[in-house]
Amino acid sequence: MSTELQTELQTAVDRRRNFAIISHPDAGKTTLTEKLLLYGGAIHEAGAVKARRSQRHATSDWMAMEQQRGISITSTVLQFEYQDCQINLLDTPGHQDFSEDTYRTLAAADNAVMLIDAAKGLEPQTRKLFEVCRMRQLPIFTFVNKLDRPGREPLELLDEIEQELGLQTYVVNWPIGMGDRFKGVYDRRHQQIHLFERSLHGRREARETIIDLGDPRIEALLEKELYYQFKDDLELLEGLGPELDLDLVHQGKMTPIFFGSAMTNFGVELFLNAFLDYALKPGPHSSTMGEILPTYPEFSGFVFKLQANMDPKHRDRVAFIRVCSGKFEKDMVVNHARSGKTLRLSRPQKLFAQDRESIDAAYPGDVIGLNNPGAFAIGDTLYIGPKLEYEGIPYFSPELFAYLKNPNPSKFKQFHKGVSELREEGAVQIMYSVDESRRDPMLAAVGQLQFEVVQFRLQNEYGVETLLELLPYTVARWVAGGWEALQKVGRLFNTVTVKDSQDRPVLLFRNEWNCQQVHADHPALKLSAIAPVAGKL
Repeated sequence: MSTELQTELQTAVDRRRNFAIISHPDAGKTTLTEKLLLYGGAIHEAGAVKARRSQRHATSDWMAMEQQRGISITSTVLQFEYQDCQINLLDTPGHQDFSEDTYRTLAAADNAVMLIDAAKGLEPQTRKLFEVCRMRQLPIFTFVNKLDRPGREPLELLDEIEQELGLQTYVVNWPIGMGDRFKGVYDRRHQQIHLFERSLHGRREARETIIDLGDPRIEALLEKELYYQFKDDLELLEGLGPELDLDLVHQGKMTPIFFGSAMTNFGVELFLNAFLDYALKPGPHSSTMGEILPTYPEFSGFVFKLQANMDPKHRDRVAFIRVCSGKFEKDMVVNHARSGKTLRLSRPQKLFAQDRESIDAAYPGDVIGLNNPGAFAIGDTLYIGPKLEYEGIPYFSPELFAYLKNPNPSKFKQFHKGVSELREEGAVQIMYSVDESRRDPMLAAVGQLQFEVVQFRLQNEYGVETLLELLPYTVARWVAGGWEALQKVGRLFNTVTVKDSQDRPVLLFRNEWNCQQVHADHPALKLSAIAPVAGKL
């Protein structure tokens, strides 16, 4: 590798920060995303999440159904420059029915921002997503949100994170007051107090007064009770709290803690500045060739998401590619590991939610969008040079099942195309009966909302009305060893056999007890709650 390319790659990697935001629904994730964009200079006015007619929609919620309901149901990528850093923000669905989309997005992230509601603390979806982060050994940065409302004591929240998640905590910003009395935060990094003024609906950057610790003016600007409470808290933090250890942070064993309010913009800019200093830069990825460093000279990357109809006028399909190594260049010819074919990657795009612009180059840590004519699947590896394959992205066990029916035969082509494209992007898993006379696709979902989204999008994007026939199953298990292993055990009771979109056998059970019964009767039959992954290490 030439010295020029080595220097170019290293400089690009040093400038990049890539992260996903995870949270329980309604913790304020989309609001925080908007405010990070606001402070990053990517937008000039933050959109309302639950938008009124007179307000703009949140940038990250671009899908029609998201704008109607005020929820996030699909992942988006938002790229922007801030303080000479290239930031790739991976916004994930907040709704638990779309947690599988979040799992896939976390595969492309180098860091995770865990958003917690100050009044509710750790919630089920946050715990579940934390476990995925732990599995991937992602550094976790915690933003305790909604301090402008009454909430739990900050020390109590720290204790909950340490006890329940087993994480050490290091407080970076400490709140002064809470609810109507929330005045600002103390920045331990620079030993400064930031007192904020509220702006209309938090649409613009909050104005602040910055005072050094020890400045006598602080007593005049704060109520006496708040001032003494702050002094006591600070003494406790300095005396009992651990020192910041970036190695532990990068190993996912210590989480820097930030307090603030995304709605009023209090503490958002301080969080963003500290994150750039503390976050992990793009690092190595495990492959069939061993660990691939981001400065490896040959381009490589993997597909972590597919999205249909981001531009409904053109009925497009976009593949989201995480660049892992080397330099991506427009029109380069790459190898497609799964098919063994070569592909020319033309018309690459920089993504900003639904908006896109053409790019000529991208570097490790970046996410690019490529037009997908049907060649890509989630988990695919693209590479130049010696063959390598990154670990695939698994599908998890669905819990709800229903046949999807097309009552209008004249819409067969649109129906088939819509189902095929929504399956490709992972909006829902599709299975089929082994009875050849039953041609209706079977939707397999984690949550009810996935069914609603599929039907809504088929109607809205493909002009097809559909009917659902709900099925009485709640457990799915893939058969290790495939059809051959299934034939060896003979007849099975209390289960039905179907096939997934890759023609692999899946057993459906009414409940967990039936599943355990089959396992007890046939111990040699190996069943998995996660679909087999092509290219798995």
